[in-house]
Amino acid sequence: MPRERPYPYHLARFDGGKTLIANRGKWLRNLAPNWRNDGFLPDMVARDRHNDAMTQPLTIHPDRLFPAEPQTRAVARKLYEQVKDHISRKIQEGIWRAGDRLPSENELVTQFGISRMTVNRALRELVEQGRIVRVAGVGSFVAEAKPQSTLLQIANLASEIRQRGHDYRCDLLAVERTSATLEVAAALDLRTGESVFHSLCVHREDGLPVQLEDRYVSPRQAPQFAAQDFTQQQPSEYLVRNVPFDQIEHVVDAVMPTAEQAALLEMSPHEPCLVLTRRTWSRGAPVTVVRCLHPATRYRLGSRFRADGNPIAA
Repeated sequence: MPRERPYPYHLARFDGGKTLIANRGKWLRNLAPNWRNDGFLPDMVARDRHNDAMTQPLTIHPDRLFPAEPQTRAVARKLYEQVKDHISRKIQEGIWRAGDRLPSENELVTQFGISRMTVNRALRELVEQGRIVRVAGVGSFVAEAKPQSTLLQIANLASEIRQRGHDYRCDLLAVERTSATLEVAAALDLRTGESVFHSLCVHREDGLPVQLEDRYVSPRQAPQFAAQDFTQQQPSEYLVRNVPFDQIEHVVDAVMPTAEQAALLEMSPHEPCLVLTRRTWSRGAPVTVVRCLHPATRYRLGSRFRADGNPIAA
């Protein structure tokens, strides 16, 4: 009769901190609920009187071995949100301004008494939200704030800029009558080559171009468009007041500007842009199609709205 060994066992180890590898899959299935991550454990000692053969390695996710209590997860979530709120509040109150360097991860760990991983998560989420930028080997810095324009409504750009306490100016480059291209004709439900109004202008905030507006208007819906003095009001403002619309379509794309567009926006042709293409209808008939080109480094587009689709007033 073979001699019985008292406690034959095989050890388990972590692989990359994410999975547990064990030589005896059957044991691990049975012992996993009792596993503790404190090194060499008697819990992993198992009797095997009849078979010393090695089974195939078994991989188990640590979440199944160390299920976190709901209260523990809530506390961890609250800790990283505290760091985010602290940094966001400093930025919002103007204590930390664009370009200012934030405390290092080690300083935040010491200040809040939490793990480096928790601090790192807070900083990552602030980067994703555009509040800060991180430079490898240097540190984290407050990001430049980008003005935001609404997507759900036709915004009065002049009013938005002035509400921020900045100077607004519109450079009117063209107001003309031209022939509709295939693309413009399709957008305005016209025949190719049919006469349309065209306007082109650059909107500036504190002297810096923030939007290139390239607009086409149907003469059927706005026959007096080209006769207006657009140094006194924006083309969009005139259309909203004189041709009430009942439908709006917005499409946003990321594009690279042409050399001409980059020159008008005073930007590098190698920098990306956001282009908002808008169409409006009045009683089912297209009124205008406009492409609003924004330098992506200077502007952003966004909206907040209720579940019923109606925008929330700022």
